[in-house]
Amino acid sequence: MGFQRGRAVWLAAAMMLGIGAGPGLSMAAPPMVLATTGMIGDTVASLGGECIDVEVLMGPGVDPHLFQASASDVRAFQQAALIVFNGYGLEGQLDNVLTRVGERRPTLALAEAASAEGPREPMRGTGGYSVDPHLWMDAALWAQGVTPLAGMLTDIAPGCAAAINDRADTLNRRLRALDQWIQARIASIPEPQRVLLTAHDAFRYYGRAYDIDVQGIQGISTSAEASVADIQDTAALIAERGIPAIFVETTINPRTVQAVVEAARERSAEVSIGGSIHGDALGEPGTLADSLIGMLIHNTAEITRALGGTMAPLPAVLAPWQESLDARRVSGG
Repeated sequence: MGFQRGRAVWLAAAMMLGIGAGPGLSMAAPPMVLATTGMIGDTVASLGGECIDVEVLMGPGVDPHLFQASASDVRAFQQAALIVFNGYGLEGQLDNVLTRVGERRPTLALAEAASAEGPREPMRGTGGYSVDPHLWMDAALWAQGVTPLAGMLTDIAPGCAAAINDRADTLNRRLRALDQWIQARIASIPEPQRVLLTAHDAFRYYGRAYDIDVQGIQGISTSAEASVADIQDTAALIAERGIPAIFVETTINPRTVQAVVEAARERSAEVSIGGSIHGDALGEPGTLADSLIGMLIHNTAEITRALGGTMAPLPAVLAPWQESLDARRVSGG
């Protein structure tokens, strides 16, 4: 489906829902936006503030490739003033629901909208995906979706247009600053060790943007288990290149990674588990990784430290995340 339903669809829905009425007819509660993933929900909340009520379909640790909607989820779709999803097949098992509901509600496929804005483009997918859907791993590419999202949010909360656009400017500055900080941290890793080895191919955009070789034990989707051949091929790569660490993803069973560690040892190659990183979902509330920006900071810190790079303070525009990053360093987390 296209990344954005036409504004005419929005206007029809607005008339039905009473959204966007004049001051004397304003709604008692802010319009509800339904986001499929935590990364999208956080982006919506960063722009909408108190003007938007955000509900997230898939919480921390939920794999979007495997998610199936319940009856209550379908009701939430029907009640939303706007539905924001990733697109490019990430929510594969929701495609039929999104298509049906999108005929009656305004929708935005945020990853598709971001890639349409340029200049950074989407990557070709593998394993049945025409396009790799994990665009949020490239902070600057994800930032390209901020403007189209802000436009849709001002449609459903026109009285908050100025505030939403101000927040969009702030989020854009933060994502651009984060992009540069990640580039510098990854560049500090000695080049022979600059290999990100993970359970599945959720980090290809991260690799392209930040110049790190990314190797996944299995493909883009997590719908199938890694094969014995996948595990042996990965162990051989570790032995050949002397890769020091492999990373566990929070939405994937760690036994695959452990199997690779054991297979590498059989080849006399020692590899450590470099830590837990977030691919398809945010972290638990109250952790550094509970927001999109925090997740990318968390991942970069884990990768940089495990592969022998050097950390540095965040830029001033990202100061809200510095205390949490410092706390992780002190605690060793």
